[in-house]
Amino acid sequence: MPRPKKCRRVCGLPSCSEFGPAGRERAGALPVLMSVEEYEAIRLIDYQGCSQAECSEYMCVARTTAQLIYNSARQKLAAALVEGRPLRIEGGSYRLCEGGAEHCARHGCRKRRCAKGEEK
Repeated sequence: MPRPKKCRRVCGLPSCSEFGPAGRERAGALPVLMSVEEYEAIRLIDYQGCSQAECSEYMCVARTTAQLIYNSARQKLAAALVEGRPLRIEGGSYRLCEGGAEHCARHGCRKRRCAKGEEK
């Protein structure tokens, strides 16, 4: 019996969960599906500038797991860009951050910003 998947911590759901090629409709083009935790890995590593070790610590997974999640996300982004397919972010095995973790202040946590009244 396989081990159950551990829920990964994510700061928040993406504000926009669907992206597509501009100016051209591709009838029947299947969207590339990216999980919420893959989105979070991209946000932490590429957008926030965290290392994979920091990302893994924040998401409460092993560093090797964070690396696998990140590599999967990069492959999906590349497929959407190169093949001109829509990208949809949905599903996965995650739990939303409560904004009180030690790491939240360092990684631009949306929950913590909202609690301070900055932005949503």
